[in-house]
Amino acid sequence: MSIREQLKQPERGKNITGHEEMALERFMEETRHMIIYDVLEWECPVGDKGERIRIFLSDEGYEKALESVVRGEMKIIKHAKVRRGDLIYDAPERTL
Repeated sequence: MSIREQLKQPERGKNITGHEEMALERFMEETRHMIIYDVLEWECPVGDKGERIRIFLSDEGYEKALESVVRGEMKIIKHAKVRRGDLIYDAPERTL
């Protein structure tokens, strides 16, 4: 399996809730990001602890998601830039 195929597939064994992969939000003009994240805290405003969620976001929404990461409420599993509905996944970090 190529790196590109690995990036597109969510981790197996966990159901993803939230936006469907081809949701209308993906094609909205202001949409710039897609994230898949795990909710880590019960007090998280963006889901229930233990959930894995996909969501399409504007730049402002993505900044708020990053703030939730800093607070320890969620962990971003995958991120892609969205351009006219196309997903451009981040390259995986390489370890030596």
